[in-house]
Amino acid sequence: MKKGILFLLVVTVLIINGCKAPQAFEYRDVKHIQLKHLGLSKTAVTLDLSYYNPNNFSVTLKKIDCEVFLNQSYIGKYQLDTTMHIEGKSVFVLPVAVEFNVGDVLKRGTSILLNKEALIGVKGTTRVGKMGIYRNVPIQYETKYKLPL
Repeated sequence: MKKGILFLLVVTVLIINGCKAPQAFEYRDVKHIQLKHLGLSKTAVTLDLSYYNPNNFSVTLKKIDCEVFLNQSYIGKYQLDTTMHIEGKSVFVLPVAVEFNVGDVLKRGTSILLNKEALIGVKGTTRVGKMGIYRNVPIQYETKYKLPL
């Protein structure tokens, strides 16, 4: 009987330890910013965000739902509804595509043209998990980006 209780206790500890909540990803860099479409009402931009998975274990990313900011002003939403396997203690890249209204950005962003620099920010959540158990994990970063003008 004692061996059965000890076995159950060991299995319970292993399961609880295996279900440890994943830590939030760490932002590393923004790369490959490209203007895909320029229009008076809508403009499309793509870029790659580099992140680091600080967890000792691999995770599966299922969904991203974020808001994108330019000089702390909201410009649009970024959503990714695809499954990605991310190794533990590794750097990975998320492709981003955002559409926004150029007129709104120009109203708030004259400092961008004068300084040739923009503060890019993303805030939202990711759906991350392992072994079929998923949790929402916050994702947030801000970085200054020098415009190649």
